[in-house]
Amino acid sequence: MPVKVFYSSVSGSNSLRNDQLRIFMVLESKKIPFERVDIAQNPADKDLMRKIAGNPSALPPQICNGDTYCGDMEAFNNAIEMEQLEAFLKL
Repeated sequence: MPVKVFYSSVSGSNSLRNDQLRIFMVLESKKIPFERVDIAQNPADKDLMRKIAGNPSALPPQICNGDTYCGDMEAFNNAIEMEQLEAFLKL
């Protein structure tokens, strides 16, 4: 199952944009295939992101592998710091 990164192409927050770019850059640099899912383009994708995350108020970026929730930006950063990215992504 492909890794999916739920993100928003429409955001007034520089922090959110930087977090999203960091995820994309890390995954691309490690040659980990992933799918970008823009929740700003389709409200159903936002609902799916929140359902998978198990949090009705979850905000992007959120990461999952198929329908299995991996975590948010904080969990992603922790996985990188602990050198456990592949385990975090359930690869």
